Amino acid sequence: MPYVDGFVVPLPKKNVDAYRAMAEKYGAIWREHGALQFRECIADDVKPGKLTSFPQSVNLEADETVVFSWIVYESRAHRDEVNDKVMKDPRMADMMNPANLPFDGKRMIYGGFEVLVDL
Repeated sequence: MPYVDGFVVPLPKKNVDAYRAMAEKYGAIWREHGALQFRECIADDVKPGKLTSFPQSVNLEADETVVFSWIVYESRAHRDEVNDKVMKDPRMADMMNPANLPFDGKRMIYGGFEVLVDL
């Protein structure tokens, strides 16, 4: 059964192009090292909720939007192998410095998920 890493990111609207460029660069590296899919989605119909919502999850500010992303792997073991290679790839050095990110990494939500249903 596939395994998925998921991410929710608050992105300043002025940084959408920079984020896209970053995602294309780093997504290609993930794919090169074996990830099956790499997806980055920008909010289109995402409203604040009363109890929970994507905007609330990242403490969204007025000049920001939400990015929802995922990377698909064959399994958790495969994810761990791919991520090990990705993190050692010298092309990833810029991303390892939070000052180089086009978003506030402290408010990013992420985690690994076992696929429950795959239709």
